[in-house]
Amino acid sequence: MTTAAPGSSFRALVLFVSSVALGAVVVDAADQDVAVRTSLDRTAMFVGDRATYTIEITCQRGVDVLADDLSRDKLKLDGLEMVGGDTSRRTAPDDSTVYTFRYVLTTYRADAPALTIGPLSVRYAVTRAGQRLEEAAPAGEVKVPGATLAFRSALPDEPDLSGIRSDKQPDARPMRFAVLQPIGLALIIVSVVPALLAIAALASRRERPRVRRSARAVRHDERTSLEAVRTIGVETVQQRRDVFTRLDALVREHLRDVCGVAGPSLTPAEVPLALARANAKTPAEVVASLLATCELARYAPLHAMPSADACREAIDQAEQLIGTGARGFPPSGRRSP
Repeated sequence: MTTAAPGSSFRALVLFVSSVALGAVVVDAADQDVAVRTSLDRTAMFVGDRATYTIEITCQRGVDVLADDLSRDKLKLDGLEMVGGDTSRRTAPDDSTVYTFRYVLTTYRADAPALTIGPLSVRYAVTRAGQRLEEAAPAGEVKVPGATLAFRSALPDEPDLSGIRSDKQPDARPMRFAVLQPIGLALIIVSVVPALLAIAALASRRERPRVRRSARAVRHDERTSLEAVRTIGVETVQQRRDVFTRLDALVREHLRDVCGVAGPSLTPAEVPLALARANAKTPAEVVASLLATCELARYAPLHAMPSADACREAIDQAEQLIGTGARGFPPSGRRSP
């Protein structure tokens, strides 16, 4: 009777424990020419999860396997689907060849009680130097064992719900937290009060009625502004540009204060429609033409600047508009003084 050495027994035990922990299965051919090792990176999966099934075949020197026996279409799957994979080959230090076949699997079925991978038979042959694998005589075949994956979620099958709800009273807060609670509430109130005051001030400002100026005051200011414009010369380009700038502001303020339209924000093309909606008697075409001339003079280059005569004509038109607007106070809701 032969007794194994203590060291060899210990190594065998370590190899067995490691194989069980990693989910690996090792199968050797009878003549030790080919060794097969399979593994799974997980033992259970649910719908949509992915598992990697690995087959590692070690061939001794001069021995080779038929890789076609390990192609994707040869893998027998039940409840699983192939979504990817790869193959690698390397040479070990003892001149043996190691093939690694990886298969990425998943499942989209919810009615499968178990997910299985069927066993395979892989042929191998012993080749001589210079001889191709197809020319070598088959030496045998090695069995690749199958594998099984449990179909389940990560939650336990029979969860213990007794600890979810409990009648035990919560632990009392430490004294320092109980003392700090009113301080925290006071800080929140202090931070909210300024925001509330600002919102209230904004709301009251919006609700505050706009104080309308009297017709006499509006007409007096317009006359004063127009007389100031007449004191400006029109001989130079800069003088004319200044005149047109003041006329533009005067006409737009007249539209706002007398006609009741948003004169400062209207374009010349929008003025006729706004005046029509306000039922103002101010000639809309004249206002639009005058504002267009003012804009041209304010932003046009030197060669397109209106002449001195055009500037004097614009002043006369502004004076006529002011007089027309004064007579047109009743339609805009104001009474003549």
